[in-house]
Amino acid sequence: MASENPFKFTLTDLPNPAGGSYGKYYSLPALKDSRIESLPYSIKILLESAVRNCDNFQVMKEDVEKILDWENTSPKLVEIPFKPARVILQDFTGVPAVVDLAAMRDAIKRLGGDANKINPLVPVDLVIDHSVQVDVARSENALQANMQYEFDRNKERFAFLKWGSTAFKNMLVVPPGSGIVHQVNLEYLGRVVFNSDGILYPDSLVGTDSHTTMIDGLGVAGWGVGGIEAEATMLGQPMSMVLPGVVGFKLSGKLRTGVTATDLVLTITQMLRKHGVVGKFVEFYGQGMSALSLADRATIANMSPEYGATMGFFPVDHVTLQYLRLTGREESKVKMIEAYLRANKMFIDYNEPQTDKTYSSYLELDLDTVEPSLSGPKRPHDRVSLKNMKADWQACLDNKVGFKGFAIPKEAQNAVSKFSYKGTPAELKHGDVVIAAITSCTNTSNPSVMLGAGLVAKKAYELGLEVKPWIKTSLAPGSGVVTKYLHKSGLHKYLDLQGFSLVGYGCTTCIGNSGEIDESVADAITEKDIVAAAVLSGNRNFEGRVHPLTRANYLASPPLVVAYALAGTVNIDFEKEPVGVGKDGKQVFLRDIWPSSEEISKVVESSVLPEMFRSTYESITKGNAMWNELHAPAGALYSWDPKSTYVHDPPFFKSMTLEPPGAHGVRDAYCLLNFGDSITTDHISPAGNIHKDSPAAKYLMERGVERKDFNSYGSRRGNDEVMARGTFANIRIVNKFLKGEVGPKTIHVPSGEKLYVYDAAMKYKDSGLDTIILAGAEYGSGSSRDWAAKGPYLQGVKAVIAKSFERIHRSNLVGMGIIPLCFKPGQDADSLGLTGYERYTIDLPSDIKAIIPGQDIQVTTDNGKSFTCTLRFDTQVELTYFEHGGILQYVLRQLI
Repeated sequence: MASENPFKFTLTDLPNPAGGSYGKYYSLPALKDSRIESLPYSIKILLESAVRNCDNFQVMKEDVEKILDWENTSPKLVEIPFKPARVILQDFTGVPAVVDLAAMRDAIKRLGGDANKINPLVPVDLVIDHSVQVDVARSENALQANMQYEFDRNKERFAFLKWGSTAFKNMLVVPPGSGIVHQVNLEYLGRVVFNSDGILYPDSLVGTDSHTTMIDGLGVAGWGVGGIEAEATMLGQPMSMVLPGVVGFKLSGKLRTGVTATDLVLTITQMLRKHGVVGKFVEFYGQGMSALSLADRATIANMSPEYGATMGFFPVDHVTLQYLRLTGREESKVKMIEAYLRANKMFIDYNEPQTDKTYSSYLELDLDTVEPSLSGPKRPHDRVSLKNMKADWQACLDNKVGFKGFAIPKEAQNAVSKFSYKGTPAELKHGDVVIAAITSCTNTSNPSVMLGAGLVAKKAYELGLEVKPWIKTSLAPGSGVVTKYLHKSGLHKYLDLQGFSLVGYGCTTCIGNSGEIDESVADAITEKDIVAAAVLSGNRNFEGRVHPLTRANYLASPPLVVAYALAGTVNIDFEKEPVGVGKDGKQVFLRDIWPSSEEISKVVESSVLPEMFRSTYESITKGNAMWNELHAPAGALYSWDPKSTYVHDPPFFKSMTLEPPGAHGVRDAYCLLNFGDSITTDHISPAGNIHKDSPAAKYLMERGVERKDFNSYGSRRGNDEVMARGTFANIRIVNKFLKGEVGPKTIHVPSGEKLYVYDAAMKYKDSGLDTIILAGAEYGSGSSRDWAAKGPYLQGVKAVIAKSFERIHRSNLVGMGIIPLCFKPGQDADSLGLTGYERYTIDLPSDIKAIIPGQDIQVTTDNGKSFTCTLRFDTQVELTYFEHGGILQYVLRQLI
């Protein structure tokens, strides 16, 4: 049982120079331990949390010692508990979280417990991300039209969340239309320092999207976890984590003129991917920090999932405080934040002599060496220098099919597909741009690149360049503040004139909500099998994610998105070839329309003002007309509508008993899917459009939903029936069973039939047969998605055997009671001669106490093969979750 905090003696008063006290805090200097001085700032946040929450029950005194001795303990992969200060949910992931909480209330009542016990015990911020389908653009009223469209088709989902905002205590719901969750978090929700009942402590959080890491740019420790893990954290459970190594990333110098923060982040992403930072913290430091704005830092931090780190952390310094003032935080709060962090040795002042911190490994980058870049055509860490872009593109056409190849025969590389666009003759070639989107939280939080895009649009317009009308262009900022400073600068009208009209404040093209390409363009792509391109300022460009018809997708800064839209192709060398021909008949080159860093700085300084942030976020407390008029049910228990195709009572707790089911192995399981490397969560659980021939589409049509109202998988995450059918439904998924054919089907081994994955899974399940999945390296990389684990669970998958796992996905599998196993180094399914047609038995001890995290496990097949795998339950807590059948079942039993 919990006991009194053994570190209560460190409680110290923090005086307010204006009089009185700010409150009390757990003082790290009061520990009088010399090791604290050299700890990375990110590790100090874990230390403070452990000291403050130590009760010798959930957090032990020994855990504090492990963190203090970080330099020696982190290489040993020791386990520690961590209690974040809050949880943040995006509506895509928030809906299933609230669905599960509502279902847990039903279950606890059925099992004789108190339903009112199911409430978040830590503050929960739920942002309705208003993920906009870009079907209305290039018009002055695009924003209003899209808002109405989103409310009409998401009314059920929004009403459910509005119910949750009153049914559950300690939950703030940010209405639709406010912005993208990560940018709202940065500009408004981030506390930096909490003051709760007179106790001061650092803001920290976990969120149900991997880009939660954006907040690390503000000096707030945060990262993505699965929705399952977030729900347990909300309910008071400490997160079990391996004490991470910390990569020290030293920055020096400053960016050259014309080089953007996006170019910097693509360079850092490539460096860190090469270095290997999975499961680690990255902490930035050095004199180059003073040359980076907070927005630049947030851009780098946002991309942590793309370089593979748990977080990319920027300790709080004067730049952070300046940003807090800029975004309208009260001066008294800013002073309290600085006073607390200085007192607790968590503030970095580059005007003072620096004490060297100890890091697990070191990297360094001179900012002056960064050059303009893109990433693609299929992965965010495949950086291409702008000057090499044309040569790289042409190599991709030649290369065999893969991350850097399309295998277009030489004789077909100059193919031209002619078509008529609204009566005007037009043509498409390989590399022609059909989607250009300024989108996503990564870059739209950054005024320098957003205003830079506006300057490119203005200069191009004045010289007579225009974007071709059939290119689908859109502007989807992360918050309303962007619109305010674009209007203040006068640049919004030039973006409008080039087709980059405001379509909404939310995730769009980056998450697959590109909307439909004009039918004539789509036909032209299909007719000659054109490798069409999308250029977007997002963070994700995995194949099949942006749009089914854009096989090449490039990440670029907002100014470059405008430039490529004007050029109309990625098959261009901007150094030697013109973007286009101006109104005077002269060739216009990129250098003619590219703004200098001084131009951008000047317009940022005059256009981005604190009042813009204050007025924008006042609307969060007041709501908006559509939200305020939305009817939501009342009461502690939710009245499930069996006819709803958006919100459905999930099956996870239906057959749950008070006693845990215990440990179990797998016997004579069939292989459902046989994968190679880099299967992402987009492959496992797509967030984009629901294909008209898919099992999910069939389910919706059987319930009277018309195709135009299918919406996206992301929007329907509150319905387990849709999501189970959408699991492994990505149209670009590659399954070795299909011998080169791409798509969401597999072979049902007993019958030899080729079926949709869901249909094959149900055929196994109905016959009482278990299934497993074989996979290669980096299985589950990409966004943290609870449904990437829940879906396989509902399809009957009992284990995944992979070369390696992405961090969040592995923990999500454990959270659903699925066994993660790793092949031994140097081995994989191919080297072991596994075809997937075998039946697999995984021997686990039936007594949970006999299972050890990381132990060797024997796997045998029905044709006599036997091989050893590493069991990837990484902590004792994960084993406990497995014994209970999953993390939520464990939490529910604890509450009862």
